[in-house]
Amino acid sequence: MLGNGPAYWVPDWPVPANVRAVITLRSKGQSQTPFDSFNLAQHVGDDPQRVNSNRQLLMQALGLSAQPIWLNQVHGTEVVYAPEVHRLATADGCYSDQVGQACVVLTADCLPVLFCNQEGTQVAAAHAGWRGLCGGILRNALAHFRSNETVLAYFGPAIGPQIFEVGSEVLKAFLSSARNAEHQQSIERAFVTGVGGRYLADLYALARAELRSCGVSQIFGGDFCSYSQPKQFYSYRRDQITGRNASLVWLEPT
Repeated sequence: MLGNGPAYWVPDWPVPANVRAVITLRSKGQSQTPFDSFNLAQHVGDDPQRVNSNRQLLMQALGLSAQPIWLNQVHGTEVVYAPEVHRLATADGCYSDQVGQACVVLTADCLPVLFCNQEGTQVAAAHAGWRGLCGGILRNALAHFRSNETVLAYFGPAIGPQIFEVGSEVLKAFLSSARNAEHQQSIERAFVTGVGGRYLADLYALARAELRSCGVSQIFGGDFCSYSQPKQFYSYRRDQITGRNASLVWLEPT
């Protein structure tokens, strides 16, 4: 949406009518260069007052009555329950079954994954960089749902497979986390041999393999590249000093 408020788009996935999700774009906010302009992260060196203004603009645009659950993300695997968070929580995922409480993760190349169930009673958001993804952040988020077979997942903007160069240690780490032979084969297909013993890794494919190994088949999104789309998305690998996009999901009254 590009009206008078901040810029964001609504993911295209077949969720129940009471489930809402948005992913912010980097335009139409208050932050100055190099965070221009709709940066929502307080930890990147931006003016805190401008970040707070951006967060307030987001709440107003979305009609949220409560602040989203902003996390202190550390590339880990902790998932917190939103109603129990009363101060800044150190975690990389958030889960809620309460109306009006938005779960949110911030990214600038890492993969944001949004979840909901088909009944429209549970939602979650996860920050999946390669370390968290390999360590089990998506599994931990799914552990809060009653049945993985009813879960829908949406992949927001992450660094694309043509750009994300990694070392052999990343491939070895993922292979060591494989749940079975099929999962291992999917992991191997997500790495393309590059130059000098390095690889190009497909975060989207790795996340799909992880979710499918957990019994999730309804997976959507994953058509972006934060690095290659600078007008829409922040990218740490591209710019180093930069802002963060936000991916949010929440329940509304039925």
